[in-house]
Amino acid sequence: MKYFKSFLAIVIVVIFFSGFWSGKSNQELRRERVKTSQKTLNYLYKYAPKSRGMIADAYGYATFANLGVNLIIISAEGGKGLAHNNRSGKNIYMNMASGGVGFGLGVKDFRIVFIFENKKVFDNFVNHGWEANAQADAAAKVGKDGGALNAAITVEPGVRIYKLTQSGLALQATIQGTKYWKDGDLN
Repeated sequence: MKYFKSFLAIVIVVIFFSGFWSGKSNQELRRERVKTSQKTLNYLYKYAPKSRGMIADAYGYATFANLGVNLIIISAEGGKGLAHNNRSGKNIYMNMASGGVGFGLGVKDFRIVFIFENKKVFDNFVNHGWEANAQADAAAKVGKDGGALNAAITVEPGVRIYKLTQSGLALQATIQGTKYWKDGDLN
């Protein structure tokens, strides 16, 4: 049991810190985040075509690439992304971390897209970035032949979220606290 705990600790450290010290320049890291953001948006548009218009009309949006680990009853997530102000065209580079409770065992790779309807909610997210929530969702795509559903979740007035996994729009029931913050090195 002692070795198992040590092994799990090493796995978690490797997963969450891989890529944080890559030796790449800040300019290269910014370009990677912009590229990942665009891929995430393209993936979203594939499964929720109406989201393209919502994002175009919004004050801004944020995209995050996340990796989550669930070990028995504790879950943790870490990720990187950016918030984009549609009015100014400016990107604000951000990080995220999350912890919570939920039964399971495994690792998942997923993307999150936030859509901000107005300046107030966008600025609040960028400058304060904390989201403590309980969310319950439903699967929007099942298997290769499942139909996609425009399944954004309104988490507070003026903010909608899409969560994407390998199989398209996929949603779950979780209780966790998440912190989003500006990346001090890239802004």
